[in-house]
Amino acid sequence: MPAPTLEELAPAGSDLTADPHPALAALRERGRVHRVHVPGTGDVWLVLGRDEVRAALTDQRLRNDVRHSATWESDGGHAIGLNMLQTDAPRHTRLRALVASEFTAGRVEALRPRVQRIADALLDALPPAGGFDLVAGYALPLPLTVICELLGVPAGDRHLFHTWSAELVAPSSPAAAAAAGAEMTAYFASLITAKTLDPGTDLMSALVLAPAGEEGLSPGELLGMAFLLLVAGHETTVNLISGGVLSLLRHPDQLAALRADPGLLAGAVEEMLRHDGPVTAAAFRHAAEPLEIAGVRIPAGDSVMLSLASASRDPAHFPDPDRFDIRRPARGHLAFGHGVHHCLGAPLARLEGRIALATLLRRLPDLTLATDPDSVERRPGAMLRGVATLPVSWSHTLPAHPPTTL
Repeated sequence: MPAPTLEELAPAGSDLTADPHPALAALRERGRVHRVHVPGTGDVWLVLGRDEVRAALTDQRLRNDVRHSATWESDGGHAIGLNMLQTDAPRHTRLRALVASEFTAGRVEALRPRVQRIADALLDALPPAGGFDLVAGYALPLPLTVICELLGVPAGDRHLFHTWSAELVAPSSPAAAAAAGAEMTAYFASLITAKTLDPGTDLMSALVLAPAGEEGLSPGELLGMAFLLLVAGHETTVNLISGGVLSLLRHPDQLAALRADPGLLAGAVEEMLRHDGPVTAAAFRHAAEPLEIAGVRIPAGDSVMLSLASASRDPAHFPDPDRFDIRRPARGHLAFGHGVHHCLGAPLARLEGRIALATLLRRLPDLTLATDPDSVERRPGAMLRGVATLPVSWSHTLPAHPPTTL
């Protein structure tokens, strides 16, 4: 008999898509580790405590490679299985080293002017007064444009990627997810061929030109790297921007404080990441040998789900954790993970989030939510947390200096 699902364990009336935090808190109070059933995956061990999650993220007995799972069956080598999230050292070390230099603090800071121009150009296109869906009109195109430019994806093709990645992140059906994966894989295979024949100065060309063998990428690894960089490079930042704006609009005192003191921006972004971060759980880990977490025995071959959302609201580490407070010292959150699999793109996500929020609040000084906060539609999915649509309105705008174009 399968273990109960998280929905079955949650208090009556819980809506885990709208807000999983009350259910996670109730479960965390009963124990730091629970056996739960994840539809489409199977039974896993759900780890909820902040200290336990942080320790598990660096525990060498827990592997990212799915072949350590007792239920693993070969899928024929789909490209997604060859990316960094599903690998361990030494392969993970080699793959990460090939792209790490592109995401250092210095390299990311050099992108600031371009990210600012993109943000301003998106807002330049708005009418002096009106409304729009902030996700479709701002939170999505900003990071999608940035990562596609980094990878060298032609501008005319960029709209395809969010459709594909959205289906893969929160599938409407297994068949639709498989079709999206196949279409994205075919596109990247074609792009890789084009970069091989006519390389540019973009990251994809650099990866294609890396020598094959120990220091370079196999064809499958190249496809997997492209997939991961594209999906991780924009999905989480879309959720950070849209979720962050929603949090501010739902807490007008915090919005007023940020408008009054823009110096609070960096801390505000960290609190957004902690309070309602874009990633609810880390990639599954698989026990290579028996181990214990918080006194619970995890047999070899079992899979483990590490709840970053629960960890970042653990009252043992964050006093009054459900309160959204942009002045909170929130740096201990685990929104970007921890250890060798810590999110490579964290500096870029922070830069994009800060610029997106600062520009939006400066240029739309009376931005308001154009719907009931409790009716905002959330994107489904067990691993990522985001807003599907966010209707907002304004009565006047301020210009960029100077006006910009994409």
